[in-house]
Amino acid sequence: MNSLQTPTIKAVFFDIDGTLFSLKNKTIPESTKKAINSLRQQGIKVIVATGRSINDLSHVKDIQFDGFMTFNGGYCMTVDGHLMFKQAIHHEDIQSLITYSASSGVSFSLMYEDKVQISHASPKVKELYNHVNIPVPPLYEEANSDIHNVLQVNVFIEPEDEISFMQNIMPNSLSSRWVPLFADVNPAGISKKRGVEHFCEHFKIDVSETMAFGDRGNDISMLKYVKIGIAMGNANDNVKESADYVTSDVDQDGIQSALKHFGLID
Repeated sequence: MNSLQTPTIKAVFFDIDGTLFSLKNKTIPESTKKAINSLRQQGIKVIVATGRSINDLSHVKDIQFDGFMTFNGGYCMTVDGHLMFKQAIHHEDIQSLITYSASSGVSFSLMYEDKVQISHASPKVKELYNHVNIPVPPLYEEANSDIHNVLQVNVFIEPEDEISFMQNIMPNSLSSRWVPLFADVNPAGISKKRGVEHFCEHFKIDVSETMAFGDRGNDISMLKYVKIGIAMGNANDNVKESADYVTSDVDQDGIQSALKHFGLID
C-alpha cells in the first residue's frame, strides 16, 4: 500500500457492482453521476474496472467514461473502441472444466467477447443473475462450443473448494471472488492491477497519479496498486484492510464523499 500525500490524480478507476451500482437499489446514486461528471470536466480520466463483460455495461450507460477494463482486466478498451489488450483462458483449462462439470454437476458460465453461455440454469445460477440484475444467458452447447476464445469463466463452487479446484482443474488460470456464489476465473497473470497498467501506458499516466474504488476480492490487486485505493463502506473486510481509505456505502454517497475528502471535487 502506498503512503498517502496530496497527490495529483489524472485517472480514477471504478468497479461497478457494489461500487458504482447499488445491488440493493439496482441503480447508480445521482451523487455518483454528478461526481464523475465533475472529474471529467477537470480532464481526469474515468475508467470502468469490472468483472463484467464488455457487452454487459448497460447499468452504467448514463455515465460517460474514457475507457472500459472488463473481464477483470482481460479486455481493455477505450471509449472510442480502441482495443488495448485481450487475453483468453488457456483452452486446456476450458476443456478440463467442461469434463469436470459433466462428472460433478458443477455449474459454470463461459464469457466471450460477444456472448455468455451457461452449463445449466441451476438455482445458484439463477440467483446470481437475479442478484446482478441480468437475464439468465442461453445454455452452453458443447457441439457448438469454442474453447479457444473464452475470456472469463464463472464457476459455481464453494470458497473452501476453490484452491483445490484451481490446482487440479484449471491450473493455467487465476481465480478471484466477489460474491460467495461463484469464483471468477481469468487467465493466469490477469487482474485489475494489470488493467490499470494498460490504461496508464495508453494514457501516459504514472500509477502515482491514479485512484481506484472497489468493494470485493477481485478489486484488491487494483486497490493495492494505485496511489489511493478506496474501499466502499459496504466492502468486505479483506478489501477494507487492503485499501488506503474506507468511504461510506454506495447508497450513502460513498464515491462523492471520498472524492470530496481527497479534494478532487467540491
